[in-house]
Amino acid sequence: MLKHVHISSCVSSSHSCRTPARDTVSLSSTLTSSSTAEHGPLSSRSSSTSSLRDASLLVKPPKIVVKVYVRALSNNLKYRTLSVGPQTTCREIVCALLNKFRMKHRDPNLYCLSMEVWIRGKGLPIRTVMVLDDEARPSELQACHPCEKIGFLSNSPSVCKFVLQMRRGGLVKVFDSCLMTGSMYKSLLVSDKTTTEELIQLLLHCYNSKERPNKFALFQISSVHKYETKIHPKDHPLLIQRTWPSKDHFAFHLRRNPDCFQRRRGKWDTGSSLCYCLYI
Repeated sequence: MLKHVHISSCVSSSHSCRTPARDTVSLSSTLTSSSTAEHGPLSSRSSSTSSLRDASLLVKPPKIVVKVYVRALSNNLKYRTLSVGPQTTCREIVCALLNKFRMKHRDPNLYCLSMEVWIRGKGLPIRTVMVLDDEARPSELQACHPCEKIGFLSNSPSVCKFVLQMRRGGLVKVFDSCLMTGSMYKSLLVSDKTTTEELIQLLLHCYNSKERPNKFALFQISSVHKYETKIHPKDHPLLIQRTWPSKDHFAFHLRRNPDCFQRRRGKWDTGSSLCYCLYI
């Protein structure tokens, strides 16, 4: 009897509060199960999408074989086959060719790539030569035309080939005894676009030196006016040399760059690219 009365009293006293509690629990459990069912597939989809994206980043773009005729480097050389990527520029190809033939002392600004395209017409084939910009991408250009095939034009309406050509330049004479004792000077063939920093790098390549160009400075010395000028790293020595009234009265000298001349207040003085000093 006591057990029966205890159960009935508990039910009667707490009936009003147990009913909403039971409803609340069922509602919350429903929401929980529904949210799990909804977010489960979405999370798996997002993870699969991210994994596919990561996998696509790991896949490298395919490389293309490009044949470049390099008679401009030497008459004994015919062509060189290179494997390049879709982002490889003509400038990078020129530097790669100079490295392969151990010609680092040559100015890469003196060379460029041209593309010869032969188009088959109704009569004789038409030849078109296009000089490519340094930032042009040969792989993209070759995709527009088939590679050179055996036989004249083969069965294709057009074929193309890449040829290394040489630009016009001039000789720059630099006294470089600071690089090697007993050395008088070096005469280098450089381009109008070659900067002072690039010229110093070419001089270092001549001696197989691993030093950095910023450790040296190029000076313009006048034996008549008794002064010397430090050339800015971004100036063009060949253009400066062309302004000389006589090469007998001016010369370029390479010197090691002291710390006091390397920078002025942490930066180069952009107001004047040349720093004048008295020459005694």
